[in-house]
Amino acid sequence: MTRTYRGLVALCLAVALLAGIAAAFGVFARGDGTTEEAVSIRGERFEYVTTGVYQYNAERVVAEGVGWDAVTLFLAVPALLLALPGIARGSLRARLVALGLLGYLVYQYLMYSVYWALGPLFPLFVALYPMAAAGIVWIVHTIDVGRLPERFSERFPRRGMIVSSVAVALLLIGMWSQRIVAGLRGEIDGILLGTPTLAIQALDLGVVVPFAFLTAGLLYARRPSGFLLATALAVKGVTMAAAICAMLIVAALVEGALEIAPFAIFATVTLAFGWLAYRMFASVKPAAPEAGR
Repeated sequence: MTRTYRGLVALCLAVALLAGIAAAFGVFARGDGTTEEAVSIRGERFEYVTTGVYQYNAERVVAEGVGWDAVTLFLAVPALLLALPGIARGSLRARLVALGLLGYLVYQYLMYSVYWALGPLFPLFVALYPMAAAGIVWIVHTIDVGRLPERFSERFPRRGMIVSSVAVALLLIGMWSQRIVAGLRGEIDGILLGTPTLAIQALDLGVVVPFAFLTAGLLYARRPSGFLLATALAVKGVTMAAAICAMLIVAALVEGALEIAPFAIFATVTLAFGWLAYRMFASVKPAAPEAGR
């Protein structure tokens, strides 16, 4: 298993470094803020950025992306790097933390690949999400999932995680259903931002919502895989909700007004999943490194 852990560390290190590079370009090479107004073929007026690595995207989209990149650069990447020594030792806690962080990076760079206008970072985006996905598969392969519940004490926040998972899924359904209905009615001003479809909503409703419901269902049934998914969702929930808060803050700096309700909601989600993640990883029982499956 030593070789397995060394290879896994190498892969996670490569993902962390590449994500750090991509995020650093997003934060520090975003351009000088010059914009031009455009009208899409559907009649939507928007301001698009003309300089930097995110040029040809709507100003609001770039502002949100810079906030997301900041969370990746200053939170997700350092956390993944800090997990590497534990992974090398075979620590279950470190592998589970890395699992959630890699899930966050899969979502981010899959979204970037299909949402951003074609730019110089596109090859990096396309390389990152399958690499992170490979890391997820590798980590799961090193864990004896069937015995995973035995590795947690009674302090594992099973009920809190079930409630939070369902709540987040329903929140996303409620938020995005309204936007989809408005778009189908032709009320697309400020919704599509010059793009042809609702890519983020598709990812949230097609990936995040089913994942959250599946996690809640498996935990309710006390299935071992539910404990695995719960740890991943808790870490992913913290990073994604924090990224959304950062997106809203940067967008407010550009547009001059903070969207109070969404910010309050996702700040609450960040704190809730942060508390659940803390309780979850604190409940891991000390044990010798696993032999794997």
